[in-house]
Amino acid sequence: MAEVIRMPRLSDTMEEGKIMLWHKQVGDKVKPGDVLADVETDKATMELESYNEGVLLYIGVEAGKAAKVEGILAVIGKEGEDFKSLLTDAAPAKAEASSAVEIADNTAKAVTTSTSEKVTLPDGAKEIRMPLLSDTMTEGKIVAWHKEVGDNVKADDVLADVETDKATMEVVGYEEGTLLYRGIEAGSAAQINEIIAIVGKAGTDVSAYVKAEKSGTNNATSSSNAAATEAAKPIERSEPAVTEVKEIVTETEAPKANSNGRVIASPLAKKLAVEKGIDLNAVNGTGDGGRIIQRDIENYKPAAQPAAAATIAAPAAKAVPAFTVAAHNGTEGHKDVELTQMRKVIAKRLSESKFNAPHFYLTIEVNMDNAMAARTQMNEISPVKISFNDMLIKAAAMALVQHPDVNSSWMGDFIRQNQHVHIGSALALPEGLIVPVIKFANEKSLSQIAGEAKALYQKAKDKKLQPAEFSGNTFTISNLGMMGIEEFTAIINPPDSAILAVGSIKETAIVKDGAFAVANIMKLTLSCDHRSVDGAVGASFLGTLRKYMENPVMMLV
Repeated sequence: MAEVIRMPRLSDTMEEGKIMLWHKQVGDKVKPGDVLADVETDKATMELESYNEGVLLYIGVEAGKAAKVEGILAVIGKEGEDFKSLLTDAAPAKAEASSAVEIADNTAKAVTTSTSEKVTLPDGAKEIRMPLLSDTMTEGKIVAWHKEVGDNVKADDVLADVETDKATMEVVGYEEGTLLYRGIEAGSAAQINEIIAIVGKAGTDVSAYVKAEKSGTNNATSSSNAAATEAAKPIERSEPAVTEVKEIVTETEAPKANSNGRVIASPLAKKLAVEKGIDLNAVNGTGDGGRIIQRDIENYKPAAQPAAAATIAAPAAKAVPAFTVAAHNGTEGHKDVELTQMRKVIAKRLSESKFNAPHFYLTIEVNMDNAMAARTQMNEISPVKISFNDMLIKAAAMALVQHPDVNSSWMGDFIRQNQHVHIGSALALPEGLIVPVIKFANEKSLSQIAGEAKALYQKAKDKKLQPAEFSGNTFTISNLGMMGIEEFTAIINPPDSAILAVGSIKETAIVKDGAFAVANIMKLTLSCDHRSVDGAVGASFLGTLRKYMENPVMMLV
């Protein structure tokens, strides 16, 4: 039976997609995994793949034209098959509450909307829904499936990799049986609690349940008006025709391809190549079948330039020609950078923090001479290198124990003073800012903090940070000192009442015992939520923090 290929919704903001190029023409044979077309969305240019086998009977959108989400792109079926009845793009017509809705395909069945009954899962079948993987997550994008329909699944098997607003994480189904159904294909997003898979006994038919869930029949009321409304909604197929999208790299030269013209590289390898400016044609793949993977990009070293290029004599100096609009074409330009899920959440949460919490700022200078000397001595015996940031985490944690008003959260009609100290350490990633959390930092040694922080930072860079590792903070430290920033103010990271902004260590002239001297000075700025932290409270906290940093031995007692 012919299958309609519709424009998939590839992001929560996508309204339409533009067909950049068709890889198949009417009359061509199509196999599962074949790329049908390149589609430009509001996020990126994607390859549109099909899991259907047959002949391309119809193309509904020409290259260079756009189609609305759910618009008909193509039809695949048997050669010579009549498909015209499938080209109605509108939702089924509304029916009276007592009438039947005809589904226009070869398996049409009459459905009486006023007497719809809830369809239940067959015995032994279990739903797997999109889990809530972070407190700010609203949807998750399936990056890759590790199981195919028909595969055996164990309770601890990883089903898929899911990208959230925080990181990419593995989803475990915790069910055993056969994978009967995949509701969201790679490259698409699912809302929280949406069905992403069904596991059960091999051969179990779950299509009726899936259709009922998608059409809303399982949520229908006995009201004729509600039934009529449900009948007017488009009825989706239990198995989507288009099942996978992959981000592709747009370059001047086409990347290395196999015999089918497909790029032989993982999505992560392609992304890293774009970020590092590496031409995939120059990279040797070490993955299966010569596939270019992450380590190939990370280990890539460009070939040495010909020696002759280095010996070309510099041209003689010439007068600089005057600039003219005609010579430069007078062209202006810009680049629009699409928002990642992480960046969207950063914008939302920090805007809420900045405009809801009345911020005020307190800045102190800390003499780091003793801290620098102590760090050198500690690193001679520490099993892991201790950084100044690790020392700040320890000092702040100990100071928060003495100043619980700062270790608090504004809860609307009360203030919550936390009795535990969990320090968030802000980390900048290409996709945005994430805050790994060192829990019970006041109870850990400097070497324990250093080791844990290093491991968390690496997991964050590898997008393997788990929700428990970037949530639960009671205080946050943001350090830009290593980037040469002397002083700045940070926006409070909810639900904290304060955040510490750390500047660089700089040699500064000071007056000591009536004479000029040079000291290593670091500036710290505390941003406070005035609803829960008063100025005097913040100042007292900074005084205690300075005492620990200027006398590190106190942190070891």
